[in-house]
Amino acid sequence: MTARRVRVAVLDDYQEVASVCADWSTLPNAVEVTIFSDHLDFGPELIARLEPFDVVCAMRERTPFPRQLLERLPHLRLLVTTGRRNAAIDLAAATELGITVCGTGSPGHATAELTLALMLALARNLIAEQQSVGTGGWQVGLGRDLRGARLGIIGLGRLGAAVARLAAGFGMEISAWSENLTDERCRHVGVQLIERETLLRESDFISIHLRLSQRTTGLIGSAELALIKPTAYLINTSRGGIVDEEALIYALESGTLAGAALDVYTTEPLPPDHPLRSTPGLLTTPHIGYVTRETYEVFYAETVEAIAAFLGGAPVRVLTPS
Repeated sequence: MTARRVRVAVLDDYQEVASVCADWSTLPNAVEVTIFSDHLDFGPELIARLEPFDVVCAMRERTPFPRQLLERLPHLRLLVTTGRRNAAIDLAAATELGITVCGTGSPGHATAELTLALMLALARNLIAEQQSVGTGGWQVGLGRDLRGARLGIIGLGRLGAAVARLAAGFGMEISAWSENLTDERCRHVGVQLIERETLLRESDFISIHLRLSQRTTGLIGSAELALIKPTAYLINTSRGGIVDEEALIYALESGTLAGAALDVYTTEPLPPDHPLRSTPGLLTTPHIGYVTRETYEVFYAETVEAIAAFLGGAPVRVLTPS
């Protein structure tokens, strides 16, 4: 493979920073790197774009790689995804087609930090206050403290635990739930294990940190939102499909939920005319949980390392079907 030109595609570089977050010049001279800053949905245009490439570098799950796409890429031999896993890649199909899929490290703390930023923005009504100042006004609302507030964390893995540690620094009372969560894990993190219904009913802030799966898709729907008290806030920086978006819109429009913050959506990028863009009481960010310079430097540097290792016949961090 290294005896001829090797074509590498870097996808979805929205901020146009891939070239400065890693030293791509360390790759062999036979490697030609093309960076794409725009996004293409699955279809003939995406297939035509990727068809010539031997290596494709994906930024998280921005571009899915189902079997229908992988089968149309005859030259593809290596697919590198940033992060330790990628649910948008059909790993079984890639294995059958002889395509190596590997991942990179993922610091993770950036998403936890964004979660606390969103929580603070909701608690202190920052968007409305900023808009008031920008239009010549002054104070327009009454905020609330995080200290003493009850935080319910749904999912206490690496990110959920990081959020718990940050929230503890604000003096919050923290509880957690997930389907297989244990007392031992909660004691280790320093939070209280409670039932899901209790968490929904009693929390002032609810933060979701679960992987998207058949079990978690639609986990927070109309019935669950109805349990949340009208003074509480919901934050989702995990995956969009976990929260029923139509049910959330109804809860916010009807005033049965004080507010919510979303960094993730069922469809990404979010369509320009999507109702979530104009839902009252909803703070929206464009899936920027991991979008920091420090995280990108890990992502892209390890992507370059993975390409070099693969071309040189060295081991790479291979992702396999679970």
